[in-house]
Amino acid sequence: HATSKLPDEAIEMVETLGFRGEALPSIASVARVTIESRPQGSADGWKRVIDNGALVEEGPAALPPGTRVRVEQLFEKIPARRKFLRSPRSEWAAASDVVRRLAMARPDLGFTLEHDGRRSIQVRGGEALEARVAQLVARELAGNSVEVDLLRGEYHLTGIAGLPTYNRGVADHQYLFVNGRPVKDRLLIGAVRGAYADMLARDRHAVLALFLQVPAGEVDVNVHPAKSEVRFRDPAFVRGMVVSGLRHALSTGDQRSAQAPSASAMAAWQAEPISPVGAASPSQGSIFGQTWRPEPRVSEAGLAWRGYEQSVMAPPQARAEIAAEPVVDAAKHPLGVARGQVSNTYIVAEAEDGLVIVDQHAAHERLVLERLRSAGAGQGTAPSQALLIPEVVELEEVACDRLEEASAKLAEF
Repeated sequence: HATSKLPDEAIEMVETLGFRGEALPSIASVARVTIESRPQGSADGWKRVIDNGALVEEGPAALPPGTRVRVEQLFEKIPARRKFLRSPRSEWAAASDVVRRLAMARPDLGFTLEHDGRRSIQVRGGEALEARVAQLVARELAGNSVEVDLLRGEYHLTGIAGLPTYNRGVADHQYLFVNGRPVKDRLLIGAVRGAYADMLARDRHAVLALFLQVPAGEVDVNVHPAKSEVRFRDPAFVRGMVVSGLRHALSTGDQRSAQAPSASAMAAWQAEPISPVGAASPSQGSIFGQTWRPEPRVSEAGLAWRGYEQSVMAPPQARAEIAAEPVVDAAKHPLGVARGQVSNTYIVAEAEDGLVIVDQHAAHERLVLERLRSAGAGQGTAPSQALLIPEVVELEEVACDRLEEASAKLAEF
């Protein structure tokens, strides 16, 4: 009842995350809970063990200053509740997400998270915000992001925002914080979507971590039992600040692409010269009075990649004669002829009826998909071959668990 003894103005100025006092005894009533604590400056610590609501052990304990809480055998004696738990992987993913968000909110503190003898999170205190976020979200984020820093009065927005080309199919890598509190607020999520609206497809989501500091009296954190949602006194101002802060950071950042363009994607759209029949030297004239030009076509697999520093088009090296080469019908190439590349991401092609802009990453994915479909159409599965040297792919802890869960299905391919 401590809050009831505080004056009204003091309640609004509470800046800590708070603690639901009934949570710990509620957990202790359905599990075995061990609490060890030693105050700073004290020579001795104390330990209590509660098993399903009953005190079974109490006494001194040796530990460094601080508090340890260990929960074991959850719902062990209440099978009716235990069967409604999700799978171990799902429960572990939820616990890992909570620790990850807390570690982002407090870069001044160190966090360690272990699971089944494997240490999945280990960060040291005192790290820079950018390094802490990249370490917890994805290593690639550090090189594929821009810093966000916007100050308006007493409102301060900071964080890391991924480039539009560095995106995901799900919004699980969007981390939002208000006064150090991890939240999943619809207003802020909508503001992020609005900031990236002109740069991302509707089914793609940005990767970011935003930290909003507002006066304690301008936000109400007691909206949701889990305190995952907040209510702002001026929601329109907050939304506008998030949108403008993100757009300003993305517009002033360098025009990088988050991923190196795929060689096969560019080669597939590159105009390849076809050796003419009966080629003549440049000094000789063409018997048909024509000049041979490279035919725009989808190249075959295994052709050499010319590199990004060269022109997308391969210009003809010399004039040549064509003995019986038909004139190429431009209508057969609806995507046109590649003329250039923008930001290592988009291919600019010239077609009969105008200009065509192709997302080369999406085009490459589609080409690979169609190739796999056609290869497996006759025999049910696409042919595969084991690599001589395995390809090492680094994944997050949750992604590894999902991959293991789907390994049986993937083995069918």
